[in-house]
Amino acid sequence: MTSTAGHAAAEDTPLRRLYVFNGGFLTQKRVRRIMTLAGYDITLGKPSDGDLVGVWGNSPTAHRGETIAAWTDANMVRVEDAFLRSVLTGRDGADPLGLHIDTQGVHFDPATKSDLEILLTEHPLDDTALLNRAKSAIQRLQDLHLSKYNAFDPTTPAPDPGYVVVIDQTKGDASVKASNADLNTFREMLYYAQEEHPNAQIIVKTHPETTAGHREGYFTDADCTGRITLNDTAISPYALFEGAIAVYTVSSQMGFEAILMGHKPVVFGQPFYIGWGLTDDRNPLDRRQRSLTKAQLFAAAMILYPTWYDPFRDRICQLEQVIDTLDAQARAWRDDHQGWVASGMRMWKRKPLQAVFGHVKPVIFAEGLDAVKKARTEARRCMSWASKMSDGMDDVVRVEDGFLRSQGLGADLIAPLSLVCDDLGIYYDPTQPSRLEQIINTQPKLSTADRDRTNRLIKSLISKGLSKYNTGTQTLPTGLPAGRRILVPGQVEDDASIKCGAGNIKTNRDLLIAARNANPAAVILYKPHPDVEAGLRDGAIPDAADYADAILTDTNPIAALTLVDDVWTMTSLLGFEALLRNKTVVCTGMPFYAGWGLTDDRGAPCPRRAATPDLTALVHATLIRYPRYFDPKTGQACPVEIVVERLANNDIPAPSRWNRSIAKLQGAVASYAHLWR
Repeated sequence: MTSTAGHAAAEDTPLRRLYVFNGGFLTQKRVRRIMTLAGYDITLGKPSDGDLVGVWGNSPTAHRGETIAAWTDANMVRVEDAFLRSVLTGRDGADPLGLHIDTQGVHFDPATKSDLEILLTEHPLDDTALLNRAKSAIQRLQDLHLSKYNAFDPTTPAPDPGYVVVIDQTKGDASVKASNADLNTFREMLYYAQEEHPNAQIIVKTHPETTAGHREGYFTDADCTGRITLNDTAISPYALFEGAIAVYTVSSQMGFEAILMGHKPVVFGQPFYIGWGLTDDRNPLDRRQRSLTKAQLFAAAMILYPTWYDPFRDRICQLEQVIDTLDAQARAWRDDHQGWVASGMRMWKRKPLQAVFGHVKPVIFAEGLDAVKKARTEARRCMSWASKMSDGMDDVVRVEDGFLRSQGLGADLIAPLSLVCDDLGIYYDPTQPSRLEQIINTQPKLSTADRDRTNRLIKSLISKGLSKYNTGTQTLPTGLPAGRRILVPGQVEDDASIKCGAGNIKTNRDLLIAARNANPAAVILYKPHPDVEAGLRDGAIPDAADYADAILTDTNPIAALTLVDDVWTMTSLLGFEALLRNKTVVCTGMPFYAGWGLTDDRGAPCPRRAATPDLTALVHATLIRYPRYFDPKTGQACPVEIVVERLANNDIPAPSRWNRSIAKLQGAVASYAHLWR
């Protein structure tokens, strides 16, 4: 058996005309775009031979298309949101990340066999690679707390373990109607939950649209008793199922998620996931007799059946890319939905910070303790640029540039594509714990999927020659002396990472002298920091030629790494980038990547760094779990891979023509001030 579900149309394949009779197909641009990429040309009018009629599931407007299809003898296509939809609900204006485009029926309606049911009945579902993908994706969804809707905080605690979950749904939901269920069915379900678990608390979980005030559920506060509690808290379904002893549902997708968590839910309706030996079916569907594993069920429902969409590349994609996208966007919402008050942000930074952090509520800017007070008054979170923290701001989230920052310098007022938010400290300060340090110390063994993703990222960074700023010419100097070569990267000497973590060696000149003294016969190559080279920051060495065999001016730092065997650094990020390229890295200070057994550390040790990650685990923590990434083209939070592609392809909106002039003025003011220190 074959299925066209989940596949993009070939570029040279003509689109099939799909006649629609409700406005959603025309007004919802994302839906229309996915349909086009899947091979359908949405249009209005009367279908002819070979044309199709499209309807939205079993919606109230579906009868229009059904009537036209019957009249013209046209085949129908039923469209529904996929099972990983978005952060917010559709009624909140969120666009879907995937669709179910079904040529036979609709997955929740047992009246006909949908494409999904045919897959579950006839597909072998025995391919090892497919099932391994399914198992990895299940684990990732649970680890990342991703569901159909994701406007919840994963840290919200569930009730004390030992309860029974009864899942509510919205009144009039199409899947409830398709199962011939009604209010009495929900009351029957609640009755049996109590009868079959006489000593357990009953938690009735409301639907997200009910919690948001969009639609009524079947249960209300009137159903609560000493044993029955209505839970309308926005909570992770995985956290809720973790402490449950049983799960009851009519036809909710949460029943499917309960299966993924190892439950055998009691089901009173006839959703797609009954009949395969994974549920306790109180209203069985006799034609479903096959026994499946949860990995097989997941593979069909989440990998083979849906048509997934990548909004950054504007193309049909695989489930794994959707998980990456939804993870980035859910994390942004979870960080930002309370709103922020921001302190210590220079004027030029405020617009890009607003774009990154103000997508739910606009960021309010204030200074110092005034920002802290305002955040408390308005029940917002408070952030500060890490180097601008002051006394009394210990619980404020520190913000800094990420490690794949931009195509150009921060001192040139180029907006960052990645930022880190640290609620414990900041990565460059080893005198106190940081969130990155905690991630490295506590992260479990990486799954195969996470390792594969991280190794692909490392390979991509190397092949594309990317670094933090991506500046300088790729042209390399010629005529360098032969021998063991050491790169000494200069830094901005008043940089916070030098002040906090450089140890005894705090200047570029002292670092260069130390490298020369320890390696008298080596070829020393000194590369000034781009900000220093541009005249924007402190750190120049007038007599660098006395200690270095060559000075690499206007040279791309990653290109410079190809010339050398070793790197000597205080705390430069170039040391981390050298590790990616299997260079020996000597650290005289304690940067975030030192102290884990991967570098030659010449400074004081950091006892807190007790873990011994390999390079893949270090990169996963540093470039995937710790930062947030922002796509300037779509204006959305995005996965790291999108930023890598944007940087590699120079696919980034150009900065204002005033940026450089303002940056030069800023540099001149800083230089003038330096004369009076």
